[in-house]
Amino acid sequence: MFTARGFVAHLGASRRLLPASLQAHVGDCRHPVLADAEVVVDFTQPDTALENALACLAAGVHVVIGTTGFDPAPLEQAGQGGGSANVLIAPNFAIGALLMMRFATEAARHMRKAEIIELHHDGKLDAPSGTAARTAQLMAEASGGPPPPIHSVRLPGLVASQEVILGDLAQTLTIRHDTIGRESFMPGVLLAVRRVGTLEDSPTVGLESLLF
Repeated sequence: MFTARGFVAHLGASRRLLPASLQAHVGDCRHPVLADAEVVVDFTQPDTALENALACLAAGVHVVIGTTGFDPAPLEQAGQGGGSANVLIAPNFAIGALLMMRFATEAARHMRKAEIIELHHDGKLDAPSGTAARTAQLMAEASGGPPPPIHSVRLPGLVASQEVILGDLAQTLTIRHDTIGRESFMPGVLLAVRRVGTLEDSPTVGLESLLF
């Protein structure tokens, strides 16, 4: 069971968005605090997220990863060792984004073709986004066809948006989600922190495994 005492996070700019009751319990996972941690949340960069996660698993600490753009295969290999710690990789923590992905997945079963447009701030390092890649994967699994093409946009002034456009005979369907502020991620982050220890499979990709 999650307790605030054991919650350690390296959240970067998102740390200040946590509820005030948790702020005092948030540390920086680059410091030797893993011995007292139950869960680490990683919002870092693709070139450091994997190393951080492997360190957490070696210490028996659950890890929630919001960083995308890295190969999670070493985490699967580490999980085969039968350790006690779980890994949850969540391309998106916004509940509305998860609903968008679910609706698009269902629509893919019934519409002939689709394409995905993902739009993010110009500081985002990976393209396509993890959310778009996960959406395309889920839609392909649902339709039995190839993943939809993804178009990436990087511009100042954006936070994160995704649009899925599906087409069929004489009709189109557009499903869109817009993140206006990073506050939208926090309910999903807290859900992940509280439930990562209950996962039956590790690593697990997608917060939808806990939501639906």
